[in-house]
Amino acid sequence: MFLSNYQNELIISAIVIISLLVIRFISHFTITKIAKKNDINDARIRLIRRYVTVTLLLIAILIEAFIFGTEFKELAFLFSSIFAVIGIALFAIWSILSNITSGIIMFFNFPYKVGDKIAIHDKDFPITAIIEDIRAFQLHLRLEDGDLVTYPNNLMLQKAVTLIKKDAIVDILDDGADTV
Repeated sequence: MFLSNYQNELIISAIVIISLLVIRFISHFTITKIAKKNDINDARIRLIRRYVTVTLLLIAILIEAFIFGTEFKELAFLFSSIFAVIGIALFAIWSILSNITSGIIMFFNFPYKVGDKIAIHDKDFPITAIIEDIRAFQLHLRLEDGDLVTYPNNLMLQKAVTLIKKDAIVDILDDGADTV
């Protein structure tokens, strides 16, 4: 009974799901290709892939709702209510969203890599350090005295940064190997 009543909707749903899976595969392939070309580590690749998958899942849910007969005004009411609640919550955590957005921007266009020695020109807290890890919210920077500093991604895009030495961590490891 269910199959005969919703046969057209199920066929269209199958086409939509297959299309979105193909788009997901192509986007994951493209992200991996860009990341390997720019020498980006696997953890960041997985993170960006996860963002793409969640976005495609939300698009699929929206399309499926239309396929099965949900009216636009019903969806508009639902989404306006959800966005009102999310908007209030996001206003409280805007800096987290700013850091996530900066992390995505840095994934595709960031001239510094893990292991580079950089200087961040901040008048209140100037930093000279080696990039140890680039995460979704922050960078892990190793200072010259050995301390670990987490630096927010959004500040990396707002402050002037100078590349002092590419792959400085390799030089440190090489120097350490010579002295042992």
